[in-house]
Amino acid sequence: MANAPAPLNIPAEVLAEVYREARRAFPFECCGWLAGPAAGPVVNAVRSCENAQDSGTHPTQAERGAETAYVITGSDLLALNHSLDSDTPAKVIFHSHPNGGAYFSPTDREVATSPWGDGPAYPVQQLVVGITETRVEAAALFAWSDEEEGFVEIARYAGEAV
Repeated sequence: MANAPAPLNIPAEVLAEVYREARRAFPFECCGWLAGPAAGPVVNAVRSCENAQDSGTHPTQAERGAETAYVITGSDLLALNHSLDSDTPAKVIFHSHPNGGAYFSPTDREVATSPWGDGPAYPVQQLVVGITETRVEAAALFAWSDEEEGFVEIARYAGEAV
């Protein structure tokens, strides 16, 4: 993709922490974000969030349970927004798919896109972790591409038994 951003550097220990969070949340979807220094393409901190999907507040899929959707709570979302103007902004929003698939679903794409359809809702990349009862199958990183007018996969990570 000509204008999709390069993948951020997600160190192995940060990815392992995200995998552990996906395991703790299983069979529900986990959610949160990765932050890092404002200058530079690296993330070094994991912020896990509460999945409030069962509250029925999902913008497009309120009828789904936390096994198949996520909503970051209002207080966590406010913290994410505040981080964007800090020295260590959110750079990646992550969530898991308890069905084992590391893909950006149509619902994921809809929620991550600006309501006006003109770009991402947040200036971050998106990490999806596919997890099953026995292991993380894989994780995939997505970013907005102006050329594609949507999210494209920019990196894929091996899974592991977690």
